[in-house]
Amino acid sequence: MYRWLAPLLLILTTACGPLQADAVGEADGLVAGHISPFDTSSPAITNLDPALLRAVRQAARDAAADGVELFLTTAWRSERYQRKLYEEAITKYGSEREARRYVSTPDSSRHVTGDAVDVGPTDADDWLNRHGSAYGLCQTYANEMWHFELATTPGGECPPMRADASARR
Repeated sequence: MYRWLAPLLLILTTACGPLQADAVGEADGLVAGHISPFDTSSPAITNLDPALLRAVRQAARDAAADGVELFLTTAWRSERYQRKLYEEAITKYGSEREARRYVSTPDSSRHVTGDAVDVGPTDADDWLNRHGSAYGLCQTYANEMWHFELATTPGGECPPMRADASARR
C-alpha cells in the first residue's frame, strides 16, 4: 500500500542528508528560548539537583522583588544533548581544545549531572553575580557570566572563577 514511501525517503535522504535520528528535544532538556525556574513539567528543570533548584527558585523570587526577572536559558541536559552541543562547538571553533573552552564534554558537564544552570537575561546575570553567594550560587567560569552552580554554602564566599570550561576536568 505504501510502496511509494521507500523511494520518496531515498530521494529526500539523498537530497537533504540523513534523517536526524540524533535530534534532541524537550526530553533531553532542550529549552526553546527560556524557561521559568518554577516550571514543573520540563525535564530541564525537574532533573536539576534539588538543592540547586531550591537556591535558584529563592534567588528568582528575591530578584523579582528587586524588579529583576530571572529565567533559565538552559539547565539539565541529557548526555546526548551535551554531545551534540560539543560536536557543534568542535565544528564552530575548529578543534576539540578550543571547543572545550565553551562547551564541556558530556562526561564533564555540570549540566548533565543537573548541577548547573544558565541564567538570563543580562540584568539577571548581573543581579545573581552580586547576590548569588547568599544562596550558594556562583558564576564558575569567567567567560560565561550566565553559568551558575552551587559552589559555596549560602552566605559563603564564592571560589575564584575558572577561566573557562576547559579548566574543569
